[in-house]
Amino acid sequence: MTRGGREKDREAAPERRCLVTGEVGPKAGLIRFVAGPDGTVVPDLAEKLPGRGFWVTADRPALQKAADKGLFSRGAKSHVRAEPDLVDGIEAALARRVVELISLSRKAGDAVAGFEKVKGWLADGKAKVLFQASDGSDRGKGKLWTPTGGRWFGCLTASELGLAFGRDHVIHSALAPGGLTDKVIRDASRLNGLRGHIGSSAAGKDSRADER
Repeated sequence: MTRGGREKDREAAPERRCLVTGEVGPKAGLIRFVAGPDGTVVPDLAEKLPGRGFWVTADRPALQKAADKGLFSRGAKSHVRAEPDLVDGIEAALARRVVELISLSRKAGDAVAGFEKVKGWLADGKAKVLFQASDGSDRGKGKLWTPTGGRWFGCLTASELGLAFGRDHVIHSALAPGGLTDKVIRDASRLNGLRGHIGSSAAGKDSRADER
């Protein structure tokens, strides 16, 4: 690859250094923080808050270590304190963001729910992302498959997915390319790090359906 190509890659995927691990990676895999006016560390999930930003990998052990060891102060270049429920609060906020983004995608016609609709999108190549509820049955989830060149996530519960579609619960949902889908992928990937789910592939490829 040319030097210009590498520069374009860096411009397309800006990188940040994790203050816990010291590793540099795409900022989509890290969470930004700033020092609040009251001396507490504030997660900036939208990456819009003013002030000096410091970054930690979107991983529960790394975030907990930063909170327990006072590492946020090193990133802020001043003393800041982490609230006891900081990591749990980040997880809850990320879950809300993913649900809200899926809901907006649904309203734009870019997301569907239900086994048959999702199966149809997958078969027609219309889906970029497959969501399946973390508490859904493995047997039912294994009857769908990860979109070609796309992503699978199991980081939301059935009730959380249901909120995005105005239902009590949803087991399967799919998102089309474009729209808000890249933002959904970014925040769902971060949520995976907090909840320990691996967003790489679904359980199987049998397309028979027996659940919603």
